[in-house]
Amino acid sequence: MPSLGDATRGRILFGGDYNPEQWPEETWAEDMRLMEDAGVTSVTVGVFSWARLEPRPGVRDFGWLDRLMDLLHAHGVGAVLATPTASPPPWMGARHPGTLPRDEDGRTLWWGSRQQFCASSPVYRAYAAAVTEDLAARYAGHPALTMWHVNNEYCTHCWCDETARHFRRWLTARYGTVDALNEAWGTAFWAQRYDGWDEVIPPRRAPYLRNPAHLLDFRRFTSDALLECFRAERDIVARHTPHIPVTTNFMPFWQGQDAWAWAAEEDVVSVDVYPDPQDPLGGQYNALIADMTRSQAGGGPWMVMEQAAGAVNWRPVNRPKPPGLNRLLSLQAVARGADAVCYFQWRQSRQGAEKFHSAMLPHAGEHARGFREVRRIGAELALLGPEVAGTRVAADVAVLHDWHAWWGAEQEGRPSREVAYPEVVRAWHRALWEAGHTTAFAHPEHDLSGYRMVVAPQLYLLTDAAVENLVAYAEGGGTLVCGFWTGVADGDDRVRPGGMDGRLRALLGIGTLHEWWPLAPGGTVACDGFTGTLWSEELEAGDARVVAAYRDGDLAGLPAVLRRGRAWYVSTLPDPEGLRALLGRAAAEAGARPVLDGLPAGVEAVRRGGLLFVLNHGREPVEVAVPGAYRDVLAQAPVVDGVLALERYGVAVLREAGAGRDGAEGEGRHGDRPGRDGRSPRDGRADVAGAER
Repeated sequence: MPSLGDATRGRILFGGDYNPEQWPEETWAEDMRLMEDAGVTSVTVGVFSWARLEPRPGVRDFGWLDRLMDLLHAHGVGAVLATPTASPPPWMGARHPGTLPRDEDGRTLWWGSRQQFCASSPVYRAYAAAVTEDLAARYAGHPALTMWHVNNEYCTHCWCDETARHFRRWLTARYGTVDALNEAWGTAFWAQRYDGWDEVIPPRRAPYLRNPAHLLDFRRFTSDALLECFRAERDIVARHTPHIPVTTNFMPFWQGQDAWAWAAEEDVVSVDVYPDPQDPLGGQYNALIADMTRSQAGGGPWMVMEQAAGAVNWRPVNRPKPPGLNRLLSLQAVARGADAVCYFQWRQSRQGAEKFHSAMLPHAGEHARGFREVRRIGAELALLGPEVAGTRVAADVAVLHDWHAWWGAEQEGRPSREVAYPEVVRAWHRALWEAGHTTAFAHPEHDLSGYRMVVAPQLYLLTDAAVENLVAYAEGGGTLVCGFWTGVADGDDRVRPGGMDGRLRALLGIGTLHEWWPLAPGGTVACDGFTGTLWSEELEAGDARVVAAYRDGDLAGLPAVLRRGRAWYVSTLPDPEGLRALLGRAAAEAGARPVLDGLPAGVEAVRRGGLLFVLNHGREPVEVAVPGAYRDVLAQAPVVDGVLALERYGVAVLREAGAGRDGAEGEGRHGDRPGRDGRSPRDGRADVAGAER
């Protein structure tokens, strides 16, 4: 199976989306000159060019793309060639209105933007396959081609009649009979029992709360329906070019795709990530997305397909990145395993909906401050490529995450709408990030044996296999820390007896879970050593030790944090400092140590291969103690007296004195990722474990 290494060839790829069809061809020569100046080695082309490639049904216009591919090759720039199927031409919707998606109210979503397709439409799929077939046949042997990029940010949802038929086929394959569906969905409630498959429809707008199991399965179906579209195009290009890797770009931590399942179908895992420049924790968010994407890639190298060189255009207020921040976030991605750093887009558009979205080459041109920073990043990535390309990142702490648990947790009739699954996960990752631990992400059914500590911020829904896996991990000597509202429901969203799976209650030492007590908006509860937020629970300890108790409110005196051996249960969301201290204590007892001790606030340290990356996310210069003798690869200077000076948003990449390139084969036992062989993503491997227990 091809990999990202087949495209990088020992380099870190640098570039972005290139949309030359928006510009006169005489501009292309200037683009080539400036790409060379900036150190660009890779561009993605053709993402939104369907109307140009197929101006009317069955007609092909490849001449412009022929000239472009030849030009890229002549200037040493690799082409990530995209199938254009994310944005069908207007003629498709006009001639075939059944290809247009409909929302939950039955309203048609028209052309005039992008992603205006129904993934279940056989007409859309036929046209998509045809243009992909011709594209692959024409450019299979082109020397510029380094990678295939299928579609773009799969995110379309549809509730139309064609989708309903497809949904029924999917349900039939899953359940076999209507009786089994009724049992799984609990349709005895509110007289929802189905008498035949033809009665089952997508969960459209209804008078009141809809069946949560129905909604859960529709989310699963939608992810799978889009994945069918990806597979169809992937198989076409792979048939023509079995040696060329294939990817599609994920949106970061997005609810609509089960990315564990999708990653198993890709040669290269790539993501689009856009931290808010105004967010003081933007660096932590960038780290979370890097850790999650690297883990989906089985711990190996991954690709930043899109980031912003400056401002975006879709927030209420769009601030540019201050000087140094683009470089910091780019090198942070490399530190956490990225072997490709790319942007949307190369040249800033003068027309269209994204003309105020930044680009590598902004409206101000080659003399702009932003382009100067892009040139610096390109030069530094060229320097780092031979040092880190193909190497891995060690992590002995894993954060558990499952899209099905997320989908189940955010149903309409839940105890608290103040609780948002992504924010809970981010809070736990933040605590570990600020404590200096490099983390992986894992599915609760993955092999967890290589990690010293595993945390489950919130896994409302857990299959029997997942529960048994967590119990086996903890009973086998691993440290497991579970957050509130975990293990409540089974895989069909059926509440477990006792309000939490009995095996988990026994593992965690919980006698009785009497009630969930979500807190009012903005509410807090005092606990021993920290302040609880969002949630609390009325628990009775069994054979667990009470680590912290509630100190006020209705639950005063009852346990807030329990511990039984190596298994911990945290029944609230501690404030950031409290959660950092709690997880830091658990990690230390598990034998997991920070990359560097005593880091100043806002400073991050990550080891990749034989290099130590030290990054200052703060707005002020800092000094960092670095025990040992190191040399900064970027500054080409030694670290004097074990003290590293970092400017605002500064980055140092350190090699131990006398050491050469190291770590190309990775650390630990769990670096493999499931491929195109049809295996369930839940059979996949965890991220790379940094040390054995």
